[in-house]
Amino acid sequence: MYMLRGEIYSTPCILANSEFLETHMNEDLFLNWVRSTGLDISIGVFVLGTLWRLFEIYSLGRKTDLAVPRHRAGASGLHTLFRRSVPPPGMFKRSPISYVGGYVFHIGLFIVVFLFAQHIKLIQSLTGLSWPNLPAQFIDATAVVTLATMVLVLAERINKPVKRFLSTFGDYAGWALTFLPVLTGYLANKHLLLSYTTMLGLHILSVELLLVFIPFTKLFHVFTLWGSRWYNGDVNGRKGVPT
Repeated sequence: MYMLRGEIYSTPCILANSEFLETHMNEDLFLNWVRSTGLDISIGVFVLGTLWRLFEIYSLGRKTDLAVPRHRAGASGLHTLFRRSVPPPGMFKRSPISYVGGYVFHIGLFIVVFLFAQHIKLIQSLTGLSWPNLPAQFIDATAVVTLATMVLVLAERINKPVKRFLSTFGDYAGWALTFLPVLTGYLANKHLLLSYTTMLGLHILSVELLLVFIPFTKLFHVFTLWGSRWYNGDVNGRKGVPT
């Protein structure tokens, strides 16, 4: 028997309280690390890696094209930006999940990341920028739709022989790195599966892993997608070939 703050407790009760305190201390230490040191490291790697990759790409240069441009309607970088954003004739019917699912989960990711109130507050604390947020219920629904759509897209990749053959470890890793932040964020917001402190820490950690790997994987297309489409369209447009 022990006395604490004027009250008598049994030894098992003291041990149980000690384990409870130790668990919460570990959770708090983990959350504090990912919100401080872990965040600093991931942002540093993300910024430096992104700058390095962009430097590599744009330092390649472009040889002067001495040929006379062959102008043709629809053959330009600007036209290619729009043309590559819609399915080619007949492809939508052959692979609707790829096109619809791709648009749905990319738009969903944008909404969840940039229009959730807590995320906006974080961005404001880092950059000073702020904008209106969407209602929490809408964000929750968008997160669920995004997760479900990503699972459908993954299932199609696995079930379609050609897509499965062309897929690499990097493709599946990129999917997981994108999926986990949305999943853990939803679970943390809804206080599901684990304690809020632990799940929030896992959510932040998953985002940090995503930031670290973006510059060095196919996820870097967030920076190169539109530029590469314009470049290919412009190069072929000078030859009179719409792409």
